[in-house]
Amino acid sequence: QVQLVESGGGLVQPGGSLRLSCAASGSIFSIDLMRWYRQAPGKERELVAGITNGGRTNYADSVKGRFTISRDNAKNTVYLQMNSLKPEDTAVYYCNAHIFTVDGPSLYWGQGTRVTVSS
Repeated sequence: QVQLVESGGGLVQPGGSLRLSCAASGSIFSIDLMRWYRQAPGKERELVAGITNGGRTNYADSVKGRFTISRDNAKNTVYLQMNSLKPEDTAVYYCNAHIFTVDGPSLYWGQGTRVTVSS
């Protein structure tokens, strides 16, 4: 049984920083692409950033230059460093990973962590 568990969300003032973590656990052979999504109230879920197991990254235009995605393959963990936060970054942040197990490849989601940017 594979689980993704996010942490690091909270309340922060505009201009502040937060670091999100997402750890995968279970009977994992390997992890390919890992991504962060977010969903703001009343809006659709959107891709924030992604990273391959080789370290290649991509970002939504709205977060380029402010957010940095990274991963620790030994710990099966992906991070999202968020700097210069804006009120419009307020959302529930979800991690997503393409994971290979004995049953083959599947896409897994975490339960989400809430980020609120407000003064």
